[in-house]
Amino acid sequence: MFQLLRYAKDYRKQIILGPFFKFLEAVFELILPLFMARLVDEGIAQRDQGKVIELAVAMLGLSIVGLLCALICQYYASIASQGFGTVLRNRLMEKINSFSHNELNRFGTDTLITRMTNDINQMQGALAMLIRLVVRAPFLSIGSVIMSFYIDWQMGIIFLILLPLFCLILFLIIHYSVPLYKVIQQKLDQLNQLVTQNLSGVRVIRAFARTKTETDHFNEETEAISRLNQRVANISALLSPSTTLIMNAGVVALLYFGGFKVNVGNLEQGQVLALINYMNQMLLALIVVSNLVVLFTRAAASAARLNEVFATETTLEDTGTIAQPDEKAPLIDFQAVDFRYTEKSGLALQDITFTLQENKILGITGATGSGKSTLISLIPRFYDASKGTVRFAGSDVKDWHLNNLRSEIALVPQTAVLFSGTIRENLQWGKADATDEECWQALATAQASEFVETLPKGLDTPILENGKNFSGGQRQRLTIARALIRKPKLLILDDSLSALDYQTDLDLRQALKRDLDCGVIIISQRLRSIQDAETILLMDNGKIAAQGPHETLLRESKLYQELVQSQEEGGVAE
Repeated sequence: MFQLLRYAKDYRKQIILGPFFKFLEAVFELILPLFMARLVDEGIAQRDQGKVIELAVAMLGLSIVGLLCALICQYYASIASQGFGTVLRNRLMEKINSFSHNELNRFGTDTLITRMTNDINQMQGALAMLIRLVVRAPFLSIGSVIMSFYIDWQMGIIFLILLPLFCLILFLIIHYSVPLYKVIQQKLDQLNQLVTQNLSGVRVIRAFARTKTETDHFNEETEAISRLNQRVANISALLSPSTTLIMNAGVVALLYFGGFKVNVGNLEQGQVLALINYMNQMLLALIVVSNLVVLFTRAAASAARLNEVFATETTLEDTGTIAQPDEKAPLIDFQAVDFRYTEKSGLALQDITFTLQENKILGITGATGSGKSTLISLIPRFYDASKGTVRFAGSDVKDWHLNNLRSEIALVPQTAVLFSGTIRENLQWGKADATDEECWQALATAQASEFVETLPKGLDTPILENGKNFSGGQRQRLTIARALIRKPKLLILDDSLSALDYQTDLDLRQALKRDLDCGVIIISQRLRSIQDAETILLMDNGKIAAQGPHETLLRESKLYQELVQSQEEGGVAE
């Protein structure tokens, strides 16, 4: 856990001064019972009104100074914990953004979100408590025992008897409850994953009439968490009555033995009251210590999860220096490329070799799971090839500076992703300073200008989360326009025409040929979308089964012939 405190180095002053002021408050709190004892014994018992006023004013002054010290500590704790959380969250996001898709797939979106939110909140709370209570609570516990011996060493023995008894109860409660907190955290991860899955797949769930089944599954998970929380709560609930019992037993013992001492003149009444105050301070401080132990244990579990992310070495090293393409070299050049997702998994791609020249179109087709999307993900270095070489504009993609490489490539993924905002703001993801003219030109090429023009607010039309206020075809065309507006060297359409009707598909492909001055890769199951490409790659089980123009494949590849025939029979291809 303390490894993460390096992200709080900018708040050293607050982390040092906060506990110092809290220490001062604890000192004043320990002194107050002594003043109260004097007020009773020297003021009230002696009927000395002046002494009463003098000591009351002194106690009020100490209380005010203690309050000011506590407020200053709270202020420092707030600044340090919130600042620490902000820095930690930013560094975690930077680390996640440096991951290749391998690391992202390994962790999963849901657990990364939980670590970014809940786990960092746990660390913020732990630092705030560290500043506010980690000095005060132990100091009050130990200080109360010392002060009891200062007043009367025989009465102090009562404190020494009760202290280990309370610590034993505290240890047992922590021993049985802390492991359950770790299980609860794991269950919360599973619940987050289930919620995300159900929300993203709500249409499928309803389509298959699985709403009740998924609701029951969700209820089972929440009930399991509820049972665990109840179990922890039941264990923790033992602390309060146990503390009350020990506290009352201690008070009874102090009154009983203190009464004897008062009667024989060895102890004053005010000193007995002071001892009772110290007993309360000690036990209440120990309760705070127990809560701190639970809090820090939960924070330690969160810290371990955060450290796991920080300790993960990305397989994607951005050490390249190339910033400009070689205009004379082929745009894309794969040479004997193999790829596997993990060292233990089988080959997802095997012996991939092909070339794409400038301003040419490459079509890629094949059965589901044949490796089409995996292949194109090697070009912008979402993954690195396990073997062989992938070149972009004449240079190995590993020799490119990553930002420069990706700025030359525009990828439209299978799932049309739009962000909350306006159409203009979404288009400006492709080019931050894009003018309205450039936006409309990109929309026209993407065959989206016609429906955008009919919208009352045009480019300023709001886009709801995930583009829910647009149809599938409209979302695809908007994402294509966003890619076109950056004027890339390479445009990759990963099955991005699937929601378009045949005429719109044809118009868009013709517009790409007419308006674009770049290479294009089109992945499609629909042969009509790629049959005009200069080269077509036919993928089969991670290998290139055949490559060449449509006519050549139609003549020489039996697998391609079967694919064409199946689509013609289904009315999909011409």
